[in-house]
Amino acid sequence: MIIVTGGAGFIGSCLHQALFQQGRRTVIVDYLHDQGKWRNLATHPPHCIVPPEGLTAFLAEAKGVEAVIHMGAISETTARDGDLVWQSNVALSQQLWRWCAEQGVPFLYASSAATYGAADQPALFQDGLESIEALQPLNLYGWSKHAFDLWVKRTIEAGEPTPPQWAGLKFFNVYGPNEYHKGRMISVIKVKYDELMAGNPVRLFQSDKPGLADGEQKRDFIWVGDVVKVLLWLLEHPTVSGLFNCGTGQVRSYESLARAVCDAAGKRVNIEYIPMPESLQGQYQSFTQADMKALRKAGYDAPFTSLEDGIRCYIEDYLASGRPYL
Repeated sequence: MIIVTGGAGFIGSCLHQALFQQGRRTVIVDYLHDQGKWRNLATHPPHCIVPPEGLTAFLAEAKGVEAVIHMGAISETTARDGDLVWQSNVALSQQLWRWCAEQGVPFLYASSAATYGAADQPALFQDGLESIEALQPLNLYGWSKHAFDLWVKRTIEAGEPTPPQWAGLKFFNVYGPNEYHKGRMISVIKVKYDELMAGNPVRLFQSDKPGLADGEQKRDFIWVGDVVKVLLWLLEHPTVSGLFNCGTGQVRSYESLARAVCDAAGKRVNIEYIPMPESLQGQYQSFTQADMKALRKAGYDAPFTSLEDGIRCYIEDYLASGRPYL
C-alpha cells in the first residue's frame, strides 16, 4: 500500500486520483470534516482513511507499505499558532521520517517555496540541502517547512538512519481542481475567475515594494497535474533522493495571469488594483522562480504546462464545466 497524508486535500487528492487510476492500494491520513473535502475523493475512494490522531497506532500494525507521501500540513501563510504548526509541520514529519528509516520505506514530503522568504533574484532560489542554512522565511508556515528541511540536513550529516529514498519538494504556486476547500489559501486563479463570473473586475494587490509597479509581482505558477507527474516519477525512480524545487522555472506576472484568466473565461480584460492587506505587508513574496536544474539533472525531463494552457484547462475542463472536481 501507499500512505498519503493530507490525501483529501488539494495536491494529495490529485495525487491519489492518479494512484487510484494505476490500481494502487492507498491509505489516506486526513480529516474530511464538513468542508466538502470528501468530494475531492468522490470518484476515487481510498482503501481506508485514517484520522491523524490514529496514525501512530496504524503504523505500529502496518504491513507492506511501499511508500509514505507526506502532503499533510497546516499550509496557511497567515497561521499564528506556533505550537500547532510545529506539531503538524515538523514533529509529525520527523516521526514519519524515523518510521520510514526504520522500516526501509521511501519517504516523499512537501516542503515549500515559502522557505525562500524575501529572495527576489533567480540565483537565490537554488534547491538542495547545501545552501539552506542561509534562508530566512517571512512567516511561520515557511519557517516550519524550513525547520524540517534543516532537520533533514543535520540528520544526514550526523550519519543517522535515513529512508532508502527521501525527497522533499519545494512547491511553488500550485493551482488546479480540488482546491476549493482551502479558503483564503485557494489559488489566485480560482479567486480571479470567481470575481469575473460575479461581474466584477479582477482585483490585484498593489505593490508594497518600492520600485515595483502594480501587477508586476511575479511568481512561478505550476499546474497541479505537473506536480503529480513529478511525484509519480519519484516513486518510479527509487534511487533519486534530495531536496528539489517543484515549479516550472518560468516567472510570470500577476497582470499576465489576470489577462490569461479573462481570455480563458471569454471576458473583457478589466483589472483593478487594491491595497495589500496589513496581514500580508512585509510577508508577501513579490518574486519566486524555481531553479529546476537539480530535478532535471536527476533525470526528470517532462515539459511543464504553460500558464495560459494550465489556466485554460482549469477553467474550461473544471470551473466552467459543471464538474469542478478531479
